[in-house]
Amino acid sequence: MRDLYKRLGIAPQATDSDIATAIEACKHTALKADASAVLGVKSRREEYDALHATLRDIGLLRARLGLTHGHYWQDSVANDFSLPPDNTCARHDELIGRVTHAVTLHNRWQRWRGPWSMAGLLALGIMLGVTLCHLLW
Repeated sequence: MRDLYKRLGIAPQATDSDIATAIEACKHTALKADASAVLGVKSRREEYDALHATLRDIGLLRARLGLTHGHYWQDSVANDFSLPPDNTCARHDELIGRVTHAVTLHNRWQRWRGPWSMAGLLALGIMLGVTLCHLLW
């Protein structure tokens, strides 16, 4: 589906007069006919705006996930709502990093806890043995 607002060079919040001016200035006859039929009728424009918001959100989600259309879709009417991939750190990557750090700390604690707990048990046993020897003598 083509983004009529993008193709006409106007914002989705444009007034009816701005839309009419953009449609009249459009040199592409098929785009002009589509825009007149969809944006020129109030009920159709409301439906188109609801669909436009949904498709824009899907395009943002696809970009956030790093999904794009193949090269054969580029500059096509089917590619109007696609955005380039968002290469910033995704929330998933941040969470994976935090879990990895927690696992590393846990493993380090497990590695050091074993020898120290054995030494603590040995010291406790010696102290109990000494205490029992003093009580019995």
